[in-house]
Amino acid sequence: MRKIIHIDMDAFYASVEQRDNPDLRGRPVIVGGDPGGRGVVAAASYEARRFGVRSAMPAARAARACPEAVFLRPRFSAYRAVSREIHAVFRHYTDRIEPLSLDEAYLDVSDSERGRGSATLMAREIKAEILARTGLVASAGVSYNKFLAKLASDFDKPDGLHVIRPEEAQAFIDELPVGAFHGVGPATERRMLAHGIETGRDLRGVERHLLVEWFGRAGMHYHDIARGIDHRPVRSHRVRKSLGHETTFPRDLHHRGEGVEALRALAGRVADDLAGKDLLAQTVTLKVKYADFELITRRRTFSRPLGSADALFEAVVALVDLTEIGARPLRLLGVTVSGLQERPESDEPQLPLGW
Repeated sequence: MRKIIHIDMDAFYASVEQRDNPDLRGRPVIVGGDPGGRGVVAAASYEARRFGVRSAMPAARAARACPEAVFLRPRFSAYRAVSREIHAVFRHYTDRIEPLSLDEAYLDVSDSERGRGSATLMAREIKAEILARTGLVASAGVSYNKFLAKLASDFDKPDGLHVIRPEEAQAFIDELPVGAFHGVGPATERRMLAHGIETGRDLRGVERHLLVEWFGRAGMHYHDIARGIDHRPVRSHRVRKSLGHETTFPRDLHHRGEGVEALRALAGRVADDLAGKDLLAQTVTLKVKYADFELITRRRTFSRPLGSADALFEAVVALVDLTEIGARPLRLLGVTVSGLQERPESDEPQLPLGW
């Protein structure tokens, strides 16, 4: 049986800014775009989160929700430097490390002899070493697979350490709202609720063939995780070919403005993923599913790579003109980037150039 630790830094970008500028400590800090422009929130301190501010929220909306917030542009070179220190701590315990972003990773410590072989003790030591080395707080989740370890790390944030042992897993899953499951987004949650699936116990009570009928291939995944089954290994080296996000709307969208606002949020989420993985992208793809289920894609490749939320949003909006958004009802929108490459050591925003 594997021993998996999931480490997730608490409000990472915002916490780095508060650490480096003592005047910001205790104040609501939002890292991201200009609240007077088209940018989105990349990260929010816990003080800002109390006002409902979340990642990928339009910066203008965040400013209305939290008028006292301090808005800062991202300093990715600073975040990358801290991330390297954090990963140096991880390597004291295992070489089986799967980074998910600058501030988040899975560690397989099944064969590690640190902490007397106890994953719980190792997680506690890792948190302490990160704090001593960087002055930043991490949350940790410990379990026997990736799905449960990630759930556990979210359980006691901030500064949490939660363990889900094999004999406790099913009871933990059964009581969990389906919206708290990693991989179940707002649209899927609404669909589950429409089928009477409110908790892990409800999900476990639905037969596999019905889940597949309702949710496609993802139904098999939902069937397994409701039973604490996740055989995915921790992969130390993964070559990413693309990154993307999409959303299925609870009701069809009829107006161009609604579609554009949805794309703003999606572009922000993709930009956040790119920044977290130190990547830029040369190709942007817009995915559109109309209400009659017709699916189309439109893409552009740039001579220079791009990665900022504003740049991605500008690129996607240009692709909107190649679709019938606004003329036909929309069921789904998605934004995907490909042609990925490492981000240079620069904080300058990458603008879409060279159509």
